[in-house]
Amino acid sequence: MNQPRIPDGIKWNDQGLIPAIAQDAETGEVLMMAWMNREAMEKTLATGDVTYYSRSRQCLWTKGETSGNRQRLVSIFLDCDMDTVLLKVRQTGPACHTGSRTCFFNEI
Repeated sequence: MNQPRIPDGIKWNDQGLIPAIAQDAETGEVLMMAWMNREAMEKTLATGDVTYYSRSRQCLWTKGETSGNRQRLVSIFLDCDMDTVLLKVRQTGPACHTGSRTCFFNEI
């Protein structure tokens, strides 16, 4: 089976990053938003374990590598402007570092 290829035309920002929205593949619930660079996307596509780029630590991090709350990639989509990625995932445990299932729990 061939590994999916990162398409040409992705609009990486000035830091070489793209916003990545993680969504539960079964329920459609939005779990979190993080950032990916090309290397994070390549690693995600190669392994199936979702990997992001940490802007604060300036390095890659595979979701759940220390907590065990992993995200397995089901599918990946680019939006119409090719400047945001949607990751449909199978989430193990909570997605948020606070222990919440989703990072989006602060209603306005």
